[in-house]
Amino acid sequence: MIGLDTNVVVRHLVQDDPKQSKAATQAFARLTPAEPGLLTTVVLVETYWVLTRGYKLPTDVVASALEALMDSSDIRTQHEPDARRALAEVRAGTDFADALIAQACQALGCVAVLSFDRNAQKRLRFQAP
Repeated sequence: MIGLDTNVVVRHLVQDDPKQSKAATQAFARLTPAEPGLLTTVVLVETYWVLTRGYKLPTDVVASALEALMDSSDIRTQHEPDARRALAEVRAGTDFADALIAQACQALGCVAVLSFDRNAQKRLRFQAP
């Protein structure tokens, strides 16, 4: 398995730097089911943030791009079920990082998630400390 850093994933997806984008896409082309790439949850969150905040891409477009990567037989995703559920929450208007935190906490048996974030309190039932 080969770990993929955020900058490689972003360059592959946005194709905005001729040299780095070409190298990133070639790296993706070398991935196989026998030697797949790995998307960690940190890379997913960073990629989502860079594409939505830095590149100003719509959340649905970014969610679809991440799902397409996760659908590839050449890619493995850390905590994939949690990541997929979090991306579904994004389509309902929830922040991806918050949704992923909620999924991870639920999977690990947390009885609550404490946060000052009022949107997370409203959408994800996070609780004020």
